[in-house]
Amino acid sequence: MQVNEYKPLIVAFCCNWCSYAGADLAGNNRLNYPADVKIIRVPCSCRVNPMFILRAFQRGADGVILCGCHPGDCHYTSGNYYTRRRMALLFSMLDYLGIEKERTRVEWVSAAEGAKFAATMNDFVETVAALGENKRLEDLRCKK
Repeated sequence: MQVNEYKPLIVAFCCNWCSYAGADLAGNNRLNYPADVKIIRVPCSCRVNPMFILRAFQRGADGVILCGCHPGDCHYTSGNYYTRRRMALLFSMLDYLGIEKERTRVEWVSAAEGAKFAATMNDFVETVAALGENKRLEDLRCKK
């Protein structure tokens, strides 16, 4: 009988113009990152409402990463500056709720950084796997 190895479920919000293109480049270059990373494509990182991240945790995500353009290189001029401010507030709220800060991350990945995208995802998955399953915000009604 084989014991199932724990694989964390990761939700990645990626901006269309840079990070999603970086993920595409990683795929084109055949760079590996875990298949348990579920990418959600958004027009800009500033369009990610903090409630989306809380809902991902509620629905069973073990980790959530938000990837956007480098500050100053946003397609929408200043979107990632709003993201940075909003996520700083979210991180303090998650700390208050008792969620480990290692379960969330914000990364700036450009379209030309496919290797960085793959390395970031691999590192994040390893970090979250070491923490174990998310039990704090889990809603048992969302489990299969």
